[in-house]
Amino acid sequence: MERTYSLEELPEIAKAIIQTSKSPIYLFYGGMGVGKTTLIKEICKQMGVKDTVSSPTFGIVNEYESESGPVYHFDFYRITDQEEALDIGIEDYFYSGQPVFIEWPEKISRFLPETYVKISLEKKEDTKRHLSFVHH
Repeated sequence: MERTYSLEELPEIAKAIIQTSKSPIYLFYGGMGVGKTTLIKEICKQMGVKDTVSSPTFGIVNEYESESGPVYHFDFYRITDQEEALDIGIEDYFYSGQPVFIEWPEKISRFLPETYVKISLEKKEDTKRHLSFVHH
């Protein structure tokens, strides 16, 4: 799926991602400020998360409660060694069966699971983003 969208269309985009996803692991690619966290917030909202969703930049992982159990949100922007992901037990999260959202997955490329949803974001205009959504 590829689509250029505005902020007003974000709920529709989030619903489409959830409905067509074949994996609970979501990898978000895109530069700083492109809207990865904003999209994750909307997906979490659509999944019934009531907690405040924010980027876990300093804590690496945030856990939110949804109607169907925990949702995990990682931000690996600040890690300097891929082994840090193993130290926090990333594989346990991957195989929990619960939704896992990862910002900056390229920082832990050695440890990514075989099956995931790759979401690439690109800034177009001030208010538009281009999304590419691929199952692996």
